[in-house]
Amino acid sequence: SGSSAAALLPEEDCMKLNPSFLGIALSSLLAIELWASKRLGVCAGEGSAWGSARPLMKVIEVSGHGIPWLLGTFYGLCQSDSSAAREVLLNLLFALLLDLVLVAVVKGVVKRRRPTHNKMDMFITVSVDRYSFPSGHATRAALVCRFILHHLVLAVPLRVLVVLWALIVGISRIMLGRHNVTDVLFGLLLGYALYSVVEYCWLSPLSAPALFALW
Repeated sequence: SGSSAAALLPEEDCMKLNPSFLGIALSSLLAIELWASKRLGVCAGEGSAWGSARPLMKVIEVSGHGIPWLLGTFYGLCQSDSSAAREVLLNLLFALLLDLVLVAVVKGVVKRRRPTHNKMDMFITVSVDRYSFPSGHATRAALVCRFILHHLVLAVPLRVLVVLWALIVGISRIMLGRHNVTDVLFGLLLGYALYSVVEYCWLSPLSAPALFALW
């Protein structure tokens, strides 16, 4: 009978026949996330619900891309004649490079594919960009946001705008269909935490004299 056959099975095989509640719960949550991500991808294509807003979303995409931030920071570093400004810009450059490396490593390890409704028309991509976890735009936005708030003296309205920009960059990744919800949420948390690493490893003329000798 079935019960006698199950009794003869090794313990580990019996466990496989009875999937854990945790496994079922995680599978259900993943299915819900994929469904929600697809529903929220309202700018994933020109024919999507908010397809007319896609060009604006792509401008926001470029604003959170690594290349403009790296080039702009490097240019500012070369043009600055203030030692204090150079120190801040050099650390921002360090933060951006650290972010790129960390996100690339995590993407390469996790290997989560991008949502099926995503159009691969992103601004300047490399091989690892075919993976979606975590969102590099979200990590960068959170990292840069926290960096700016700590190292630039800004009026309250401008500080609010910086925070809104970071959040909008994250939300736009889901609306464009580039990422699932958890890709963006984890990316924002990772970028926020990464700033603490940058602060801990802060580069100064005393800790890294060779770097500052270049400028």
